[in-house]
Amino acid sequence: MDQNRVRLRAIILGVILGIIICALTPYNNTYLNATPLGGGHFPLAAFFVFFWLSIAIAALGRFRFSASWLSGRELFVVWILMVIASGIAYTGLVRTFFINLTAPYHFASLGNRWGEVIQPILPRAWYPGDPNSISLLYNGLEGGSQMGWWQVVQKIPWDCWLPPLLTWVGFVLLCYWVMLCLVDIFSEQWIANEKMNFPLLRVPQLMEEALAEKRLFRFLANRFLLVGLLATFTLHLINGLHFYFPSVPQVPTLILAGPYFPKHGLFSGFHKLKIFIYPAFIGFAFLTSRQISFSFWFFFLFGGLLYGLLSVLGYNIPAAALGVTFGPTLSRPEETQVIGAYAVFFIFILWLARYHLLDVTKQCLFIGKRRESEVEWTSPRISGWGFWLGTAILIFWCLKFGMPLKVALLLLGAFLFIMLVSSKVICQGGIPYFTLSAAPTDGLLSFFGSRFFTNLGLAMAAVMQKVMFLDLRESMMPSLIHGAKVSEGVRSRRLIFMGIILAVIAGVVVSFVAMLALCHKYGIRGLQMDWATRTTLGVYENVQRLLDAPGEPRQWVLIFSAVGALIMLVLVILYQRFYWWPIHPIGYLTAYSSAMRILWFSFMVGWLCNHLSLRYGGVSLFNKVRFFFIGLIIGDFLMAGSWALVGLFTFASYQVLPT
Repeated sequence: MDQNRVRLRAIILGVILGIIICALTPYNNTYLNATPLGGGHFPLAAFFVFFWLSIAIAALGRFRFSASWLSGRELFVVWILMVIASGIAYTGLVRTFFINLTAPYHFASLGNRWGEVIQPILPRAWYPGDPNSISLLYNGLEGGSQMGWWQVVQKIPWDCWLPPLLTWVGFVLLCYWVMLCLVDIFSEQWIANEKMNFPLLRVPQLMEEALAEKRLFRFLANRFLLVGLLATFTLHLINGLHFYFPSVPQVPTLILAGPYFPKHGLFSGFHKLKIFIYPAFIGFAFLTSRQISFSFWFFFLFGGLLYGLLSVLGYNIPAAALGVTFGPTLSRPEETQVIGAYAVFFIFILWLARYHLLDVTKQCLFIGKRRESEVEWTSPRISGWGFWLGTAILIFWCLKFGMPLKVALLLLGAFLFIMLVSSKVICQGGIPYFTLSAAPTDGLLSFFGSRFFTNLGLAMAAVMQKVMFLDLRESMMPSLIHGAKVSEGVRSRRLIFMGIILAVIAGVVVSFVAMLALCHKYGIRGLQMDWATRTTLGVYENVQRLLDAPGEPRQWVLIFSAVGALIMLVLVILYQRFYWWPIHPIGYLTAYSSAMRILWFSFMVGWLCNHLSLRYGGVSLFNKVRFFFIGLIIGDFLMAGSWALVGLFTFASYQVLPT
C-alpha cells in the first residue's frame, strides 16, 4: 500500500478518538483526580491508544486483514489528530475557563470590592448574567450526582450559558485558526529549510515506519528496548503498589537536593533544588540534539547561580521590585530576563525565515511564482490571507467590547509572538512539559505601565490571556507544528488540514459540554479544581491591584529585560557564526521556567548518555543504545495508562507523570 496516501477513514477515526478523549478528560482529571489523559505535549491517552492500535493492526497483518484498513502513516495521522484535540479538554482551554467566566461574580465580596470595581467594567456579553446559574455551577444540581449524564445535560440552564459561550467560542476558534495559518506559513521554513529536529515525534514515527515495513514486533523485541521497558515496568509496579499498599517499599523518584546547599552565599539559589526522576523525560532528552539538551540544564543551573552571584555582589533586589505581574511562576526581578530574550529570539526567527516570508508575501500579492511544497497543508496565499483576515477579525472582536485599538494590536501581537517562540522551543527541544515564566502582558506592563491599557483594556487583556495564552502545558500550537511534520510528504495534505479543523471544532464543543455537565453533576466544590480556582482568582486580584494603584514602567524589570536581550543577542550571533559553539539559544529561554525545575535532571542525564555513547561508541553504539531510551518512553507511558485504568475503579490513581 502507498504509505504517502492518507484516506478519509484515518481522519474520521482520529477525530472520533479525539472527541472521546475530550469527553472523558474532565471526568478523569477533575473528579477521579487520575493521571491526566492529555497532559503535556506528548499526551498519555493519544500514545496509549496509538500503541495498542499499532499492536492490533500488526497482529491482524499476520492474517492479512490490516493492509486494507490502516497504513503506518495513516495511524501516525490518527495519533496527531488525537494529540491536537486532547489538550483542549483540560489545561489547554477548559480547565480554568468556566471559573474564569464566573469568578468575578461568585467570589465578589465586600472585602475584595470586585462588585464595585471590576464588575462594572467587564463586558456583559462575556459572562453569564444569572446568579442562580453561577451558583448551580459551583454547587451542582440538586440530586445531580444520582442523575444520568444525559439528564444532567438537559437540566443545564443553556439559556444563560449559550450567549457567553458563543461569544467565547468565536474568540477561541479565531485564535486556533490564526495559529493554524501561522504554522502553515512557517512549516516549510522550519521543516524543509532548517531541518528542525522533532524529538517528541521520534517514537511514534519509528513505530509507524516499523508497522509500514511489517516489522513492528521485531522493533518491540529489540533487547535494548526490552531492558528499558522492564526498568520502567519494575519502577512503576513497585511504586504503584506502594501507593495503594503503603507497606510495600517505595523506589524514590524525588530527591530533595536543596538541604545540601546554603540559604545564603554563592549557591543560595539552589537551596530549594529538587531532582525529579522521570524515565520517559530522560528518553526524550537522549533523542534531543546534544547542543539543545546541554543548553537546557546548563542555563537552569546558570539561573540558580545568578541569584547567589547577585547576592554576593550586594544586589539584594526585593521581589516587590517586580510590581504586579501575571506570570504563572514569575517571582523575582532577575527572571524577567526572559522578556528581552523572547523578543530577540523572535526577531532571530524572522531573520532566519526572511527569504521564505518574502516569498510567501509575494505569493499573497500574486507577484511570486507558485512553488511545490512537501510540507504545507494549503497554498501560501490561503494561509497568508487566512492569517491576516483572522487577525483582523480578532482585533475587531477586541474593539467591539471596548479595548483601545493600540492595546488590541500590541496585545494580540504579544500573544502570537510568545506562542510562536514557545512552540519552537517545545518542538525543537523535545520538551513534553513546558510553562511560561513571564506572561505576555508582563512585557507590555513593564514597558508601558498599566495606564496604557485603560481599566477596561487591562481587565480584558488579563481574562483573554488566562483563557488561552498563559498556561501552555497543553497549548495547541506545538501540536499543530508536529502535525505539519507528520503531514510531510503526504499527497492528501489538505484532507489532513480539514481533519485538523474538524477535530478542533468538535474538541471545543465536546470539551465545553463535558465540563459543564461535570460541574452541574457534582459542583465545582466537589471537584479537584483548587489550582484552577486559585490561579484564576489571582488574575482578578492582580487586576484589582492595578486598578486601585496603576503601575508605572518598572526600572529593575527594564534593566533585566535589557540584560536578557543582550545575552540572547550574543548567543544567537555565536550560534549562527560558529558551528563549534556548544550552546543553543533556546536553553536560555527556559532557564526560569517551572518546567525546568522538573526536567533539568532528565536533560542532564539524557545529554550525558547521548554524549558518552557517541564519543566512545560512535554512531553504531548510539543506534543500539537509543532503543533503551525508547523503551523508557514507551514503558513510562504504558504504565501511566495502565495505572490510569486502575484509577477508574479505585479511590485515587497513582501518578506516573507530572500533573
